[in-house]
Formats: sequence, C-alpha cells, structure tokens
Amino acid sequence: MFIDSHCHLDRIDLSPYENNFEAMLQSAKDRDIDKMLCVSISMEQFEPMYELIKPHSSIFASVGVHPLSADKEQVAVEQLIESAGKKRIVAIGETGLDYYYQQDTVELQKQSFRNHLVAASQLEMPVIVHTRAAREDTLAMIKEYGDLDSAGVLHCFTEDWGMAKSALDLNYYISFSGITTFRNAEELREVVKKVPLERILIETDAPYLAPVPHRGKKNEPKYVVEVAQCIADLKGVSLSEIAAVTTDNFYRLFSKADV
Repeated sequence: MFIDSHCHLDRIDLSPYENNFEAMLQSAKDRDIDKMLCVSISMEQFEPMYELIKPHSSIFASVGVHPLSADKEQVAVEQLIESAGKKRIVAIGETGLDYYYQQDTVELQKQSFRNHLVAASQLEMPVIVHTRAAREDTLAMIKEYGDLDSAGVLHCFTEDWGMAKSALDLNYYISFSGITTFRNAEELREVVKKVPLERILIETDAPYLAPVPHRGKKNEPKYVVEVAQCIADLKGVSLSEIAAVTTDNFYRLFSKADV
C-alpha cells in the first residue's frame, strides 16, 4: 500500500475521467494507492476542497494558506484551530516561506508562517512546510514557534543535504516528489540517499510535477508509485519496502490519521 502524502485533489483535471472524481480515485487504488492527504493552500477554497473529499474515508486533509498567497490571505491562529476541528484534518499547512518567487511579501509570509506554527503547536498537529530560497528563516521560525514533538514535514524537498540534516535534527520528515526522477536532479538524488528511510515520505504534489516517464502530463496520485520506485532504486531496496516504510512514516507523523 502506498500513501500520497501531499496532493491537491481539488485542482486535478478530471477530463480524462469524464469529470468523475471517483474514477480518478479508483485509478489510484488500482495501483495500490490506498490513502491520500489533500493539502489546503487557501482558506477561501478550503470549504469547497473539504466538501469534495469529505465523503471519502481514504482521504485526509490539512488546513492552511500557501506562502505565495500570504499577501492576499492572512489567516488567524484561531481560524486555523477552528477549521482543524473537522473530521480527518490531520495537519496544518501548506505554509512556509518562498523567497524565490516573492521577495516583496517576506514580512507577510513570516506572519502567516508564525500563525500556522503556533496553531499547530496548540493542536499538537504536524506542519506541512513549503520552503524555497528561505533556508535560514524557515529553520529559525520552526525553532522559535514550532513544536518539535508534533514537528512536521518539508514537502516537495528540493534543497541541499545541509538543510535536510537541519530539518531532521528538528524532528522533521522529508517528502520527495516527482522532481527526484528529473534528469537534472542529481544533487537531490544524493540527498535522498542520505536521508534515513524512517524519515522519508512520498508525494505527487498533484496536479504539478508529474514524474518521469509522465513528465509534461498533469500529475495525479497514481503516479506516486514512480516516485517510490525512484527512491527504492536509490536506496537499493525493494518497492514493497518503500511502500511499507513510507506508510509507517505517514502514520507516525500524522498521528491523528486513522489507519
């Protein structure tokens, strides 16, 4: 069994499935993807997202605002805590810092990230962190405002081993996406080799970043198997071992998720 630990199911193009959401889920189930975590990036879109996944016990969800939306949406700690009370909400985020795409909203991003970290600490929930070109501030804020027991995950990891090691030291997990399969991702594959198996998660970040050999297509949860196979090859273990270990890791981190 595989778990896609980070996807945006409300953004997936369903036209190949005649706009049938259940058919898309079945295509993933046919490849042994048994569970998924649908990640929130906007409070404005949280309710429609939640209503979409609510009937499906195989789908967990998070609540949060993406750092690139911090200039449009500022969410209060209290709002995050209230929304996280819904059934099958298992994490806070996606939050974090992105200085690669936006440098003029740094203070707004920091305020938003702080609120997410504080809410997660109070709820004893893990945080799903997006970080790009903001290594020092990301780690500093996790140390200052985060709960290192409930911790979190650096999702769709693309940074170097130094950042991965620092995050691991803070009790965080590292999640790898289809980027690990890209031809120009040699440095990232070296990071994969160094991260302990018991701290790795796998994800698609669908509908973005489809792995090889599907690169250029719209991504979806069924392609998390390709990510798992890449990691298995790099680690020199079987695909079934990656499936088992990353599933155990998921439930260890997202402790509010029902098996």
